[in-house]
Amino acid sequence: MSQLALIIVVAVVVILIVGIVFFYAKQYRKVGPNEVLIISGGKKNRVIKPDGSEKEIGFRYKIGGGAFVNPFTEHAEKFAIEVIPVHGKLIDVLCHNGIPVNVEYSAQVKVDMDEYPLHLAIINFLSSGKEGILEVSTKILENKVREVIGTQTVEEIFTLRDRFADKVYDAASDDFKKLGLMIMSFGLSDISDSQGYLDALSMPHITQAKYEAEVDQAEKDRDMTIKTAEAKKEGEIARLAAEAEIAKASWLNEAKKAESQVEVNAKKAHADMAYELARFKIQQEVKREEYAVKKVEMEESTKLGELSIAKKQKELEANVIKPAEARKFQIQAEAEAESYRIKTEAEGKLEAQKIENKVAAERIQQLGEAEAGAIASKAKAYESYNQAALYQMILEKMPELASAVSEPLSKLDKIVMIEHDGKLGASKLTGQVAEILSQLPEVIEALTGADIKKLLKKKLEGNED
Repeated sequence: MSQLALIIVVAVVVILIVGIVFFYAKQYRKVGPNEVLIISGGKKNRVIKPDGSEKEIGFRYKIGGGAFVNPFTEHAEKFAIEVIPVHGKLIDVLCHNGIPVNVEYSAQVKVDMDEYPLHLAIINFLSSGKEGILEVSTKILENKVREVIGTQTVEEIFTLRDRFADKVYDAASDDFKKLGLMIMSFGLSDISDSQGYLDALSMPHITQAKYEAEVDQAEKDRDMTIKTAEAKKEGEIARLAAEAEIAKASWLNEAKKAESQVEVNAKKAHADMAYELARFKIQQEVKREEYAVKKVEMEESTKLGELSIAKKQKELEANVIKPAEARKFQIQAEAEAESYRIKTEAEGKLEAQKIENKVAAERIQQLGEAEAGAIASKAKAYESYNQAALYQMILEKMPELASAVSEPLSKLDKIVMIEHDGKLGASKLTGQVAEILSQLPEVIEALTGADIKKLLKKKLEGNED
């Protein structure tokens, strides 16, 4: 197969696949939230009746959204579930009291969304749709409105409209429910009659209202006339009394003018004196106020000085005393730390010196023991020596023993002297050396049996002799 033929085959296969996918994609049917997608011909569905039993139906439905429809085995249709307004008018319907009336009403009808009623609505109105629902609803409401009008009088219908609407709603609900529908609302728009019965019912009320209005107006006119006359009389009496009062007041005014002139003169004199007295008092008050002001100024000045002193004292504490106390605490801490350091070093050096002295003493003792062993060996070698020769040899070796004891001290580069228990290290060192040297006669006696002390004592006593 050539390359061109292979490309053509691939293109055809791709086109077929795309066509199939597009074809099946077109079978995904969508409906709005106020519509029901009804799919028939496929798998069956079940609904639950009001009595609790199940019923198998040959279609499935979906409220709003979408679903896939098999193009070979299934068929899809749309069913509207929106609110449908119903308007009606009945002419010359006889009431319970035989009066023909004209009634206009309006209602809102909708498909019941419960499972079983929706199934009934789909069966009853799928083919006719909204028009079928409107037609059936109008017929049902007309019949029920006629029934309810026949059970009530004109007065009851006119004055108790809400009760009339409730009765129509209750009477029509069962019929609507059997069809899968429900009444959302119902109400009367207008009530009238061609015989003038309603107008006649209103005439007594209108006449009574007019009568009461005219009587009320006449009573108000009468009361207004009486009150106007009384007001005029009272006004005239008041005018005359006012004129008399004015005349009397004028006479009294003249008399009071004369009296007041005398009083004015007297009061003027008193006023002059009172003025001087008041002026003097005011001057005194001013002086007192000035003194009070000066006193307040002095008090404020004193407070200000105290505040200034307090401020300076705080500045002194902050800048001098507090830093000095901090420096004092620092010096004390440093001194204590230095003292602790010196004490610790001294104790450490003392312990080290004790260990060194102990080691040196043990070494000296070991050297002495070695020398003693050598002397003992020599003593055996020199058994032929007499006692005087043996003592002579021991005495000759004692300076070497003393030199050996003090020899380690000559090899020390540096000796640190630390005072302990009131004694210097140097005195303890010489004391230890002297103590070791004093033990040599006992060591010689223990090794050789020669009592050097006794020999020396005899020699000294013989010399004295």
